[in-house]
Amino acid sequence: MSAFFAMGGYAAFIWPAYGISAVALLATVWQSWTAWRVAKKKLEALERDRP
Repeated sequence: MSAFFAMGGYAAFIWPAYGISAVALLATVWQSWTAWRVAKKKLEALERDRP
């Protein structure tokens, strides 16, 4: 199991890359969710003000 975590001596490069990728994916999900909420509120306001 320790050989897996050592990644053949490249663990110092691989694990940070995994971490950076995970942070980037989470940031993308968060940004998309925030944009969806803003668009939903804007749509509700437009529908409410419709004649």
